[in-house]
Amino acid sequence: MSRLIGVMLVLAGVLYPFAVYFGMAHVAPWQFALLLGALWAARALTGERRPGSLAMALVAIGFCLMLGVFDSPQLLRWYPVLISGFMLTLFGLSLMRGMPMVERLARLADPELPEVAIRYTRHVTQVWCVFFLLNGTMAAALTLWAPLSWWALYTGLIAYGLMGILFAGEWVIRQRVRGRT
Repeated sequence: MSRLIGVMLVLAGVLYPFAVYFGMAHVAPWQFALLLGALWAARALTGERRPGSLAMALVAIGFCLMLGVFDSPQLLRWYPVLISGFMLTLFGLSLMRGMPMVERLARLADPELPEVAIRYTRHVTQVWCVFFLLNGTMAAALTLWAPLSWWALYTGLIAYGLMGILFAGEWVIRQRVRGRT
């Protein structure tokens, strides 16, 4: 059940900019808040107990409560900034204590990583932190100063394209690093 809720949250996040852009004429901000808040509440109640996951869900629920109370179309546009902030926090904290996020992901495929791979995954985690910082900054700037169409284009398409380029670029570099070891 928690996996299904996680998938629904990811899907909601990906479709969110388009739903806001095309749905604002038909759906009130408080209705967006109700749907998103219900998903985050379900995540909090049924989700895995990883460090920070409950705090993340509570912050998201708080955002949804504010959105519901203020019923503000402008507030709708801050959700991608919140998600970038979550990801930056998640990746950044993993650099400060414990295993870096990319190393955790890499160990799913190869539990016995060599030292060179461990250093590499730390650097990749740092690159993702920079990406999430810049992505959140861009989403915030578009929220504050750009028309809704620009915001939707960036948060719904360009940002995911940039993530794809980052994934692909990292994959190419990883193949070269593996070839040298």
